[in-house]
Amino acid sequence: MNPGDELDVREVHLDDPLVRPLLEDLAHEYATRYSDQLTEDELLREMSEYPAEDFAAPHGRLLLVLAAGVPVAGGAYRRRTEPELGDLARSAHPEAARTEDGSPAVPTAELKRIWTHNAHRRRGLARLVLTELERRAGQNGYERIYLTTGPRQPEAAGLYLSAGYAPLYDPAVQAERPGPLAFEKWLCPR
Repeated sequence: MNPGDELDVREVHLDDPLVRPLLEDLAHEYATRYSDQLTEDELLREMSEYPAEDFAAPHGRLLLVLAAGVPVAGGAYRRRTEPELGDLARSAHPEAARTEDGSPAVPTAELKRIWTHNAHRRRGLARLVLTELERRAGQNGYERIYLTTGPRQPEAAGLYLSAGYAPLYDPAVQAERPGPLAFEKWLCPR
């Protein structure tokens, strides 16, 4: 990507060949950061946990940012219906966030596969992806966004915190225990 390159934000299907660099680079990133915690089989399961339809209309989207036709960033959202991780007491609206079984009580989009190509980091592309996913999720009727990131991805946690996401964990003690870091952001005022 050169300074003059125009960026194209494109909605694609998970099976689109343009998505391949995103998935391969994410798999490499996870393998590098979590090699002592994830086996190759566990990594493959993680990367293929959700069917492609989860990230397609009407309930999900997968976006790529292209520079000169080449994918440089991307991300997706899907409808979250499963029980969630994180401390509900830290939610901005704990009474409205979850049902008794822990699943979302309001229409909730879960962000997945937020990625920026290694050579294009620190240029605001991840924030562009995040902003565009939030906008489209809101247009799609979602009231809340939920996501998790790994404890060895401080750059991602920093991005989410700076973009107004509330941690559903105690940042002071999280470093002492393993496991995903959960965040939420309410799109609709309550």
